[in-house]
Amino acid sequence: MTLTDATHLDRLKSALADRYVIERELGAGGMATVYLAHDVRHDRKVAVKVLKPELAAMIGGERFLTEIKTTANLQHPHILPLFDSGSAESFLYYVMPYIEGESLRGRLNRERQLGVEESLRITRDVADALDYAHRQGVIHRDIKPENILLHDGRPVVADFGIALAISAAGGGRMTETGLSLGTPHYMSPEQATADRDLSPRSDI
Repeated sequence: MTLTDATHLDRLKSALADRYVIERELGAGGMATVYLAHDVRHDRKVAVKVLKPELAAMIGGERFLTEIKTTANLQHPHILPLFDSGSAESFLYYVMPYIEGESLRGRLNRERQLGVEESLRITRDVADALDYAHRQGVIHRDIKPENILLHDGRPVVADFGIALAISAAGGGRMTETGLSLGTPHYMSPEQATADRDLSPRSDI
């Protein structure tokens, strides 16, 4: 960890100290860094996802928090719920349950291949979650094995609508900056060409 990283982490811990005690980093992606934290108010472990500084600076807190309300209203057994979201100092964050287990990516890395029956079950459950969200007008935009968590063997889709919230909050500035929302290996053609009018087909 560099001095800059340490300073950034110290600022984050201080900014969230009244609500969340940051314990350690769990991982980082293109849009956010994920931390394991203790929810002080509810005495539970949570995953706090903090948007990358350049992304937070570009989209602004008020717009992001307005757009993320759509995600907060998704209620489905195979969609990881949104607990909280907020702005503290220059940080934009959202909070989800901490799932003790692994992602589908971790499972595939370990076992290389899943059985047909289990593969079909996971696919059915994820498709069910997608169908529900699409009927609510929400497109995930970044479906990949890393965003499918296995909780007691059952798949739960994480980060639902986060890319949509960021894109809506950032408006046309997203394409101007060259920041990509989505993962190249799993991106639909229309996302790769920065088409603004995506449909549920992009997830499927």
